[in-house]
Amino acid sequence: MIVEVDKNQIAAINKLRSGSILCGGTGSGKSRTALVYYFERVCGGEVTSDIFKIMTRPRDLYIITTAFKRDKFEWDLELSPFLLSRNEDLNMSGNKVIIDSWNNIRKYVGVIGAFFIFDEQHLIGSGAWVKAFYAISKQNPWILLTATPGDTWMDYIPVFVANGFYKNKTEFIKRHVIYNRYVSYPLVDRYLETKRLVYLKKQILINLDYEKQTTSCEEIVYADYDRAAYYYVVKNRWDIFNNEPIVNASKFVHVLRKLVFTSYDRIAKVKQYCIDHPKSIIFYNYNYELDLLKEWLSDLDGYSIAEHNGFKHESVPTTSQWIYLVQYNSGSEAWNCITTDTMIFYSMNPSYKIMVQAAGRIDRRNTPFEKLYYLKMSSKSPLDKKLEKTLSEKRDFNEVEFFEENTCPLIGEKRKKENT
Repeated sequence: MIVEVDKNQIAAINKLRSGSILCGGTGSGKSRTALVYYFERVCGGEVTSDIFKIMTRPRDLYIITTAFKRDKFEWDLELSPFLLSRNEDLNMSGNKVIIDSWNNIRKYVGVIGAFFIFDEQHLIGSGAWVKAFYAISKQNPWILLTATPGDTWMDYIPVFVANGFYKNKTEFIKRHVIYNRYVSYPLVDRYLETKRLVYLKKQILINLDYEKQTTSCEEIVYADYDRAAYYYVVKNRWDIFNNEPIVNASKFVHVLRKLVFTSYDRIAKVKQYCIDHPKSIIFYNYNYELDLLKEWLSDLDGYSIAEHNGFKHESVPTTSQWIYLVQYNSGSEAWNCITTDTMIFYSMNPSYKIMVQAAGRIDRRNTPFEKLYYLKMSSKSPLDKKLEKTLSEKRDFNEVEFFEENTCPLIGEKRKKENT
């Protein structure tokens, strides 16, 4: 083969059609599978045999991905075996290749007759990106790539609408969604006609299976925290860091997070783990966590420390002992590392999808390691317990729900009874 694909990729290619979601774990080869589908099935070329055949019905290709992937030219490397390039003069079939970020998706609303690959699921709700996606999907064939297609039926609304199953989000909600009446925020109580939803999901969701060569070894380490301060905040709704009242759920959770995540016992255990594992990637959420990590880890002799966040995009160190500090929102996707087998989650992210994406940074097809080690830092605090529970259920942490359960017991009890 000119472009190597395995049997699972071939099976997925045979099932794909315009409007499909190609679902595969991080490092499973979704990008290559999508490009083979585009090159052979959409454009009539040939790359999976011993003879390269150019496209007989070429279409312009638009790839909507993350800004980081666009700027790091990851898709350009994937395109090279197909003799495709962003430079139109280098494309043998004369078609155009555009790679851009989700932030710029509205620029392409007027495109007609091209093929779109939407990389990494960013279609939530009914905002500007979703509206642009609807407009594009009406005029062009497309597929969507993701490692985490959807945790609830609400997540599928944009793709269901784009496939013509529903006229809009309102129609879907009227037909399928019953909201809980006992909470002050929109919480889905149950779904109606779920058999139809399962049927529609099967029509569009194509799983890209692959036999993983790695074994994930997960360990949760519990650290102490200041219990007295924690329950003082809960009881009095008082911000002990700024010495002011807590006025909403977001501030309530933020104060508790800072109190729990800055525990000296937590950082001390992470430091010892880095000593035992001299090449470690550490994921964190907030700047105060970064400051604490740098303060405690900077005195490790012989260790190189690099950062990946909204301010710095430093590369993974290449020394014999190193620590790579990564902020979830900036670095949970679009980069890979096969020089370590160790990842530390200093604090868990409230998004299940982000946690999965972050873990996939070291779980790649070409990693030389057979075992990958994931350390999750936690505590026995109600906050960390709730985070663990929601993430284990493949759900996102809800700040309002946690706030009501911890400061409004009657509302919390009503919600629990309704859910049971």
